[in-house]
Amino acid sequence: MSKHAFVFPGQGAQFSGMGKNLYESNAAVKDLFEQANEILGFRISDTMFSGTDEELKQTNITQPAIFLHSVAAFKTIENAAPAMVAGHSLGEFSALVANGALLFEDALKLVSIRAKAMQKACELNPSTMAAVLNLSDEKVEEICAAIQAETGEVVVAANYNCPGQLVISGSVKGIDLACIRMKEAGAKRALVLPVGGAFHSPLMAPAREELAAAIEAVAIQTPSCPVYQNVVAAAVSDPAAIKKNLIDQLTGAVKWTQCVQAMVADGATTFTECGPGKVLQGLIGKIAGATVTTSGVS
Repeated sequence: MSKHAFVFPGQGAQFSGMGKNLYESNAAVKDLFEQANEILGFRISDTMFSGTDEELKQTNITQPAIFLHSVAAFKTIENAAPAMVAGHSLGEFSALVANGALLFEDALKLVSIRAKAMQKACELNPSTMAAVLNLSDEKVEEICAAIQAETGEVVVAANYNCPGQLVISGSVKGIDLACIRMKEAGAKRALVLPVGGAFHSPLMAPAREELAAAIEAVAIQTPSCPVYQNVVAAAVSDPAAIKKNLIDQLTGAVKWTQCVQAMVADGATTFTECGPGKVLQGLIGKIAGATVTTSGVS
């Protein structure tokens, strides 16, 4: 039986004007945005609608903004009945609202805590990320491990986005050296990304403690359908396991390629991306090929 999966993007999908059309054309969305403004203690909607790219890039703005837009987009879909959900990094929180595991207000508070904690962790260690193109996952992992063993610098595979696109994360020195080695090994590109820190690496450990305490204190319900979580790349429905995987995700890899492959293996034939942009549509097309159709909601 064919199944409909709903997927939610992470950081990097933001743009100035995001959500403005939804806000102006849908009363329920307007209420949701105003609720978010109240919870956060500032008008994030104003920044989303008219903020500069620089303002929207700040982690403590970006993460709640993308989460809010994604949940709003999902709520505008009539008779949405996901058979499974998944989110890329931050998008996992949107996915957990969509399947009823988390209340919107609880998820937004967690996203805000996560963003601020990550920002603080970034300031503690000079660190960054880089995209490696057209090199096998195994080769990337091998080079990262070799650099760590030789130099003691942190370098890990962080985002398995699609075959031939893997993002690595670590110290500035470690990433710079890794980019040289990746190119020598035949990578088409090894490009340092304009991010403020080493997300999904051990360097996020200081943020993990703060987020773990907040997640443990929140109620997670048994969801209406499974969530395919980043760190395990498998269907999860148990609330205790969902919590553990959410915490582990901060310092663990986003196994997006493996999540999509698992969803397809479990019967997903249609994917709907809810949130700003169409990044996940492109990745899913590369992972799953022509058997999967994608339809985005802007």
